[in-house]
Amino acid sequence: MFTRRTLSKLLATLSLAPAAALSQGRPPLSRIAFGSCANQSMAQPIWEAILAYRPDLFIFAGDNVYGDFNTPDGDNLKRAYDTARTIPGYARLRETVSHLAVWDDHDYGLNDGGLEFPHKARSKELFLDFWNAPADDVRRQREGIYDARVIGPQGMRVQVILLDVRWFRSPLRITDQRGAPGKERYLPDPDPGKTMLGAEQWAWLADELRKPAEVRLVVSSTQVLAEGHGWERWGNFPLEKQKLIDTIRASGAKGVVLLSGDRHIGALYRETPADLYPLYEATSSGLNMVYWAAKEAGPNRLAAIYAAANFGVVEIDWWERNLLLALRDDGGSVRRSVEIPFDALGIAL
Repeated sequence: MFTRRTLSKLLATLSLAPAAALSQGRPPLSRIAFGSCANQSMAQPIWEAILAYRPDLFIFAGDNVYGDFNTPDGDNLKRAYDTARTIPGYARLRETVSHLAVWDDHDYGLNDGGLEFPHKARSKELFLDFWNAPADDVRRQREGIYDARVIGPQGMRVQVILLDVRWFRSPLRITDQRGAPGKERYLPDPDPGKTMLGAEQWAWLADELRKPAEVRLVVSSTQVLAEGHGWERWGNFPLEKQKLIDTIRASGAKGVVLLSGDRHIGALYRETPADLYPLYEATSSGLNMVYWAAKEAGPNRLAAIYAAANFGVVEIDWWERNLLLALRDDGGSVRRSVEIPFDALGIAL
């Protein structure tokens, strides 16, 4: 008979396996944790609280290491991954908890970087090696690292869609008033030629959203719904943000919830687009990289930002038909939360 620890180790080895392998024989997911922004050069005590939470799945939502580099060999990023392997809590989670991962700029290799980064093929190789992607993984043959999984039995399926908002992303429009509230680094760019995902990934996303699932977690390393600040976000390309909403609507997909990182704060958001159920977003950042003095407008934010170390959780009660989004601190206590009935997300069981 398997102990929980032995079974967890076996599940963890499936972390980046094909979707069918992850879903076969799995009970429904009910406790999902996620987080971003873990600097390998700093202490990471939060892993103890995450492990104590006992998630069924952990999602690494980007900046999983800090390894910016500007040489073809990518040695600085490689060293960052080598260091991360030695961090006890980080290593124990990778060994014992089923997990998925996507990158953000600092494990992509360039701060706020996009398609212009000349060494992205090297960063992709290092990413896939660190996360134990097999030699025949489709991401080793195509551009970018976007990926998806459907986990759980029929009627209790969770689809996790991991978007790559780095590889294809067009250059950002630089602010005309650096540091000004709402215009800190970038301005919205209405250029219809600009893209977040690139044509191939957009087509793939539309196909994924049409696959059968009850709950869908769409993971974007940068914020989707957040307004009122001039840092990186989907609002930098308002036509692309609208395209994402239109793609969800056109697909008929129900139960979409957004997860994000990047910002060194935790926060919850809600937006109600026309002719679509409300979209909720949980931003969890950082695991140890935190902007303690953060202050910003939040016209669609639920409650105040949480500017301390945090991880996000998604708790699904399939029998009571509701979903909880929450942010927990480095002691495991809930700091922000919102409960969402299945009916509010259009989920019919």
